[in-house]
Amino acid sequence: MSTDWAALDQELQTWVDQGLTLPLWWRDDDAIAPTAELDQLTTLSTKLGLPVHLAVIPKGATKALADYLTETTQLIPVVHGWGHLSHAPKGEKKAEFGAHRPVDEIVKDASQGLRDLQKLFGPELVPMFVPPWNRIAADVVQELPGLGFTALSTFTPRTAQLAAEGLAQINTHLDPIHWKGSRSVVPPQQLLDQVTKQLNARRLGQADNTEPYGILTHHLVHDAEIWRFTEALIARLMAGPARPWTFDTRNLI
Repeated sequence: MSTDWAALDQELQTWVDQGLTLPLWWRDDDAIAPTAELDQLTTLSTKLGLPVHLAVIPKGATKALADYLTETTQLIPVVHGWGHLSHAPKGEKKAEFGAHRPVDEIVKDASQGLRDLQKLFGPELVPMFVPPWNRIAADVVQELPGLGFTALSTFTPRTAQLAAEGLAQINTHLDPIHWKGSRSVVPPQQLLDQVTKQLNARRLGQADNTEPYGILTHHLVHDAEIWRFTEALIARLMAGPARPWTFDTRNLI
């Protein structure tokens, strides 16, 4: 089945015609070490001109990854939980930072993750917290600013600019992987319809366009179709109204 880009192209052209811009960011999860897939991600990021906020799992992160990141400006390390281990009971959705443990125990893991990655990456680490599976208990969110985090990133459009006082909410909005099905790419037409609808809502003021529009990927499990769609979509956005957005604690959204 062929993919029809016409509706998205028309929406993007309308943005351009109206002088609108789309802040665009890219988050990629589950990094611990350099791999061929990470090479592919870095190459694609460079080609597209859009840096990647690389969500690194602290417990497994290697010095080799830190060394790798010194060789490129395209990868920006952020904190991906602690060990990427679910503590949810069987039958519930996976969560490492959900309400399944005492809050002080959960907070300790978040703090350890930040400290360990600060030691590994130094000042290159940005204090954004990305909970595995994009799930986090509300009580834990309130504790993050006190640990040194200045942003929280999960999935789906945010409902407020701040997740807690001093903690920006900067989410992702499109994940091309069909996790509950083929584990290849979601049917591309479905993804394009989703993007078009989301951008239309932003243009009409029905959604928050001050929140960077986030593409979420997982380089370690991509097949050729996922890579192909991701490149095609980001290239289309960047050729239109999109402008690269990167995390900056001096100018939080």
